Amino acid sequence: MVSKSRFAVLSIMAARTLLAAPQQTPESAKNFRPDTATAAPAAEKPPVVVTPELRGDIFMAKKMYREAAEAYGEGPKTAVLLNKTGIAYHQMQELDVAKKYYEKAIKADPHYAEAVNNLGTIYYAQKSYRRSVTQYLRALRLAPNSASIYSNLATGYFARKDYKRATEACQHALELDPDVFERRGTHGVLLQERSVDEWAQYHYFMAKMYASRGDNDRAILYIRKALEEGFKERNKFEKDPEFAGLKDLKEFKDLLASSPRVL
Repeated sequence: MVSKSRFAVLSIMAARTLLAAPQQTPESAKNFRPDTATAAPAAEKPPVVVTPELRGDIFMAKKMYREAAEAYGEGPKTAVLLNKTGIAYHQMQELDVAKKYYEKAIKADPHYAEAVNNLGTIYYAQKSYRRSVTQYLRALRLAPNSASIYSNLATGYFARKDYKRATEACQHALELDPDVFERRGTHGVLLQERSVDEWAQYHYFMAKMYASRGDNDRAILYIRKALEEGFKERNKFEKDPEFAGLKDLKEFKDLLASSPRVL
């Protein structure tokens, strides 16, 4: 039997022997990296599925409208894709083809306001202003809070020289979105009409709208545009009550005293 004292001495000697012996490092320990010891494997991102619609959208962004139309055509015949196909042809000025696709989109979904609006822009481009207004009104019944459609309606009324209704539509558009007339037509799903035959008169009209809302900076901008387009009745800027709030502004006085170069 080993005594307790001798057992303690043997234990101490054994411990010293173990500490002095060369340590064998397992192969796995040699390659140990603390920075990766607890790192979870990176989650793999799901692959992006390039659908016909996505491919078409990419072509539209690159202004490759023919390729966009072909890509959309490879997808399902939904109202959205039919409408986007119409926009692609619209951008190529193939209005008859665009019109057919807008009509197909409406047939696929009679409540699709964007396609109804876009059909209105076809009639507007063809100078059939009465029909364009009819379509815009129809679109607004489906989407009553669309500032863009109201802006198109204002443009349609303006083209018909119905300035009273144009003013009302314009005011509705600005109430919904104060920046709506500063935007350009989109290549998404809804087109905003921006072609006007009488630019000088149109810019005067817009100056009047912004002045009545107290947006002096934009009012002056459109006064300048009107004069640059050859607007001749500059006395209206002094007499029309909508411009009363501008009369004391130096920019307004300088603009009316100058002779902007007609573009």
